Amino acid sequence: MKHVFAIFLACTLATLARGGTLFLGGYPDKLLVVDESQGKVVDTIHLETGLPTSMHLSEDKKKIYVTTNDHSGVEVIDVATHKVLTHFVLNTPTKRYRFNGGTPDPDGKLFYTVSTEIDKQLEHFDIGKPKYTVIDLAQQKIVKTVDVAPEDENGASGGYGRNTFEISPDGKLLYQFRDKVVILNSDDFKVVQRIDLAKPDLPWMENIGFGANLDSIGEPGKHVSVFTSADPIVHNRVFGIARFDLNTRQQTFSPIGPVPAGMAGLQVAPDKKNAYTVVATGMHGNKRCEFWSFDLNSDRLTKTAEVPCRTRFSMGMSADGNKLYIFGAGFEIEVYDAATLKYERTWDLQNDVTGAGMVVLN
Repeated sequence: MKHVFAIFLACTLATLARGGTLFLGGYPDKLLVVDESQGKVVDTIHLETGLPTSMHLSEDKKKIYVTTNDHSGVEVIDVATHKVLTHFVLNTPTKRYRFNGGTPDPDGKLFYTVSTEIDKQLEHFDIGKPKYTVIDLAQQKIVKTVDVAPEDENGASGGYGRNTFEISPDGKLLYQFRDKVVILNSDDFKVVQRIDLAKPDLPWMENIGFGANLDSIGEPGKHVSVFTSADPIVHNRVFGIARFDLNTRQQTFSPIGPVPAGMAGLQVAPDKKNAYTVVATGMHGNKRCEFWSFDLNSDRLTKTAEVPCRTRFSMGMSADGNKLYIFGAGFEIEVYDAATLKYERTWDLQNDVTGAGMVVLN
């Protein structure tokens, strides 16, 4: 009996200790694979095309789509084996493309993004305007570009601007979350609707726009995050939680309070009951950063706690929703308890992390 109990206890402890897996971009040309239960890097994935700038997890959670900076590259990673399934670059000796982030179609055949084309001339470079762009992953080339409407150009930069897309499960609609929510047809990029909700960016945080991977409920066809809105008369800005149905275009916005100086995207726990963000007030020597915890049943702010500010950083969440992570622009991940918002420990990754964000998997 004692032997059976010992085996049962060992199995139980092993189950409790088993954490999720984190994927982060690392300098100069790799993805870092971090085991949550150990708090350390357990594998590295070499990227053939250079420095990772963004990652997007497929809906079936089997692939990670990575964009890279050196030569405007795209790489597709198999989550189970950590192998690079395909990789290619878009740059040529006379033409370069600047883009950051995007989303694959539901079938994983096309990749939607916003790009800026740069043509090399004899004595100068011609820099084009940002364009909606479709990349065929099988042909490994751009197969379509469409001009961005003049009123949307400022919020649709093809470099490091807010150009993140989310796509509806049927593949017919693209959602661009930026200074407005712009909804487009995926076949011709014609604007279906513009919604006057702005996705807040923390000025002192590295802006990682990953949509589903960083600040959604992780449920196909649904998106929830922190947005800001202003009334049309006195233009008083308030922040709140918005929910989008990516198939029907239906959205709700629940205002919470006045907009702080800066705010990160929302991290939603797997049970969809609680969510967290980081806000900043003040500037330079007077800057102050806090965790904010929300009850999603009532869309109410329930708890705050001060957290040290970094020059640039991003926020993530563990696979089980019990831990919050502060990371980016450094070699470390700071771990906080989601229930108490208190600091617990620091993981040394032994590698400088890029601005590619974080993908979290069970």
